[in-house]
Amino acid sequence: MGNSRLVFGALRGAALTWRADLLAGLTLAAIAAPEQMATARLGGFAPSIGFYAFIAGALGFALLGANRQMSVGADSTITPIFAASLALIAPVGGPQYAALAALLALLVGLFMSGAGLFRAGWVANLLSTPVLTGFLAGIAVHIALSQLPALLGLPAGSGDTLQRVAQIAAQIGEIKALALSVGLVCLVSILVIETYAPRLPGALLAVGGATLGALLLKVDPSALPVIGAFPVEWPQLAAPEASVEQVFKLVGLAVILTLVIMVQSAATSRAYPGSSGEEPDINRDFLGVGAGGVLAGLFGAFPVNASPPRTAMVAASGGKTQISGLTAALALGLLAAFGENFLSHAPETSLAATLLFVAGRIFRLGDMRDICRRSRPEFLLMAITTAAVVLLPVQTGVTLAIILSLIHGAWATTQTDLQTLERLPGETVWWPRNPLVEGETLAGVAVVSFQAPLSFLNADRCRLQLQRAAEQPQMRLIVLEASAVVSIDYTAARALAAAIDHCHARGCDFAIARLESVRAQAAMKTFGVLDALGATDSIGERLFYSVDDALRRLGAQAFVRTGAAADGNVS
Repeated sequence: MGNSRLVFGALRGAALTWRADLLAGLTLAAIAAPEQMATARLGGFAPSIGFYAFIAGALGFALLGANRQMSVGADSTITPIFAASLALIAPVGGPQYAALAALLALLVGLFMSGAGLFRAGWVANLLSTPVLTGFLAGIAVHIALSQLPALLGLPAGSGDTLQRVAQIAAQIGEIKALALSVGLVCLVSILVIETYAPRLPGALLAVGGATLGALLLKVDPSALPVIGAFPVEWPQLAAPEASVEQVFKLVGLAVILTLVIMVQSAATSRAYPGSSGEEPDINRDFLGVGAGGVLAGLFGAFPVNASPPRTAMVAASGGKTQISGLTAALALGLLAAFGENFLSHAPETSLAATLLFVAGRIFRLGDMRDICRRSRPEFLLMAITTAAVVLLPVQTGVTLAIILSLIHGAWATTQTDLQTLERLPGETVWWPRNPLVEGETLAGVAVVSFQAPLSFLNADRCRLQLQRAAEQPQMRLIVLEASAVVSIDYTAARALAAAIDHCHARGCDFAIARLESVRAQAAMKTFGVLDALGATDSIGERLFYSVDDALRRLGAQAFVRTGAAADGNVS
């Protein structure tokens, strides 16, 4: 009887999960359909290609990805990057353009798969939050400028940012009032629905309503331009045809896209791990996104990416497994196969409204304000990144954004200073010096800490500061509290050895305490720091488990009280 109840309970739980996944999948399809069409149009492709990109992303990720809720498909964050770059090589919308996009999808998919196989999840941290915020703001501006002509009923623009602005300004007298009105109504409808009824597919209702209205009222396409008929051919698995020269032309762009996709995919994995307390498997998710990219290339589509908003919708709708993503893929496949007659009447301005909504969502004004309030230098970095992505060719701007992020990280590491520590009275705790806090020191002894990994970036700064500490009057012992030194490279090790030799030359002893990192211990032995220190190859002479142990064994005497309550010598 008990076993029967267990089996019945398991079957009932599975049925509930399936039902929740199916409902979440249909909700996802309703959200994704207009978004994938609009993103395809943003890249210069037929709307059906956006559906194929979504199908490829969903199938690939369901096959190899770890996250149970992640949605992978066409994404407006990366589309402006590769569309602008491909347009410099081939005419937009032509056969060569489509072939290059498929080849790029294949390359990016292979790179993402390689990142997953070689566990390169750490690379996703190369873009700092201010730089990523500035990058997304720049992409939002590109999306807005590319969609403004459609919203206004004007011919599509081309060229760089300034050229697009000039083209819109020159055609301002040709705005189609009906197109603008329909686009604004769609945009406001999406905003209202997303704000007050986020579970409803706002974009689908807006685009579907505009399309239905255009059909019923038989609106003249000259007053309200529509998508028009587009080819619908079920994709067949085939490697894109390309020459070696074309592959080399796309490698640099593929690397940039891969890094951007890694950052967004990792952020999505961390934000929506699937179950409460479940640790995300970012490397396996990279493998799943890579598989989706490979399939997109074989389907003749374009690069795909993980989508935080769509993933959030799956989570909010109760999706528990990738069945929701597969359900949405099936729904979009049926829509591509049988919905062309209806979709061809979709007003261009309604799809423009969808993308303008997306642009507003990735233009993170709240984050910008927070960065400005808390760190003016990093706000300046964010602003420079935004300007670079907006004003320079997109690929160049994104490359510069990545370089700026790396330079900022390197600069922050080089600014790490040596901290002087004091012992809290009656304790064995050593803490950075603070004039408002009572502490204890020893005459002729400096206990210091360098609170960062030691590398070539800060090696010379560390050496100079240690040498200055040794040159203080009557300095006889320096103890480096090394609990924060988790690693040390060859350059920093040689600089530390030089600082130790300098101390010894001045008659100042040197010891290291609390070197807890096994990796740092091995590096100091290999790179000769222990030889300069006069220590054995294990914790021993001049290498101590604690600061107090070092002071006791090296003959340090009375402590001197410092800080707010200094009152003389303390034993």
